[in-house]
Amino acid sequence: MKKSLYPIILGLLFLVSCSTDQESFDSAPNNEIQIYRILSLGDSYTIGQSVCDTCRFPEQLKDSLKNRFVLNHMIDLDVVAQTGWTTTNLIDAIANENLSSNYDIVTLLIGVNNQYQRKSFSLYEEEFPQLVNQAINFAKGEKDNVIVVSIPDYAYTPFGQSSSNPGMTSDEIDAYNGFAQNYCEQNNIQFVNITDITRNGLTNPELVASDGLHPSEWAYALFVERLIPIALNIIQ
Repeated sequence: MKKSLYPIILGLLFLVSCSTDQESFDSAPNNEIQIYRILSLGDSYTIGQSVCDTCRFPEQLKDSLKNRFVLNHMIDLDVVAQTGWTTTNLIDAIANENLSSNYDIVTLLIGVNNQYQRKSFSLYEEEFPQLVNQAINFAKGEKDNVIVVSIPDYAYTPFGQSSSNPGMTSDEIDAYNGFAQNYCEQNNIQFVNITDITRNGLTNPELVASDGLHPSEWAYALFVERLIPIALNIIQ
């Protein structure tokens, strides 16, 4: 009688042990859902004018990060951007947003409309640092969590070529990017140059969206190739 009960008792002990192990695994900190938050600030290049919502670079960055993590990680994305925004417009928009200061990554890409709308360059010199400092504040006060992205060069698009002086457009965009890069280097803020990618837009039309002006989904994918190592380093 006792011998016949022995296998049953062993089986019950095994089930209890397995249940306890699974309960410990489920309640372990490493099994909790980890949420990372991205904030992208900018203009048409950030909102993804003329490409699908999931084609713009912030969404592709989000998806690239998700693909590199196990299932217990989530990536949330907030975007504050609109076609035509200058640095002034972005500052005003941020003032009207109820943004928190606990983002893990903040990207900033702004300035092309200052150039296109013939705003004074001194305005960019004044307002770009303001936006960088706001980005740092949103990034938990950590400058290492901020990524500034260079301004694409729309002179290398059909739209840009229709202007009277595409070369001047490129020179002015170089001036904006030069100021932004120097500011970032002096303040130990990460600056990612993607302008050279967009300067292949005439020789490779697939880099240009259907509107003949903005970057295509593929161009944004190339942006993300340069952003993803930095983003991974930030959240790992």
